[in-house]
Amino acid sequence: MTDITLTIDGQTVTASEGATVLDAARAAGIAIPTVCHHEKLEPFGGCRLCVVEAEAGGRTSLAASCIFPVQQGLNVRTRTPQIEQVRKVLTEQLLAHAPESEVLLKLAEDYHANKDRFPREPSFCILCGLCVRYCAEVKQLNAVSFVDRGPTREISFDPEIANRECWECKECFPLCPTSALQAAYVLMKSLTAFSPSAHCAAATPAKQATA
Repeated sequence: MTDITLTIDGQTVTASEGATVLDAARAAGIAIPTVCHHEKLEPFGGCRLCVVEAEAGGRTSLAASCIFPVQQGLNVRTRTPQIEQVRKVLTEQLLAHAPESEVLLKLAEDYHANKDRFPREPSFCILCGLCVRYCAEVKQLNAVSFVDRGPTREISFDPEIANRECWECKECFPLCPTSALQAAYVLMKSLTAFSPSAHCAAATPAKQATA
């Protein structure tokens, strides 16, 4: 496989063809934040916190580094005033869903984000997709999935599969940056306890009132 040479924050980096900028940066010890990426999963590009400035052919653009492939001669900057501002606003938007998330609070500290900037959202899930993708790609069980689209999108357990598989597994639980997954699972278990034959999926507590 052909090696690709690029520059990240002034450092010459070599990566394999097909690698992403995020892969190359982390291999070189350069930190780029993300809450939707996992090395065992296909790149998702959901949270956009991994945004970088990528310069190629004299043109500079903002790109999600987890899905942006390395290119010969590419010049990448991971921390500029523009990137810092983008990550700050994205973190503040995520904190509106999960203001007590340790992962997000650490990012807020790094990027001087205000966790109270945006009104609280009624869902604790930030739709990082880690649980959905891990269950589908690694476990191949599809016990949890996305339902709906746009502003009503949320995660949902399939009661039949979850009752059979999830109690002994729970491998996706530690991946969740907000604990919304655990809340959704507990809700599903509670609902199916009252209606064992229910086949409708129990969604995250998206309509739950915030404090």
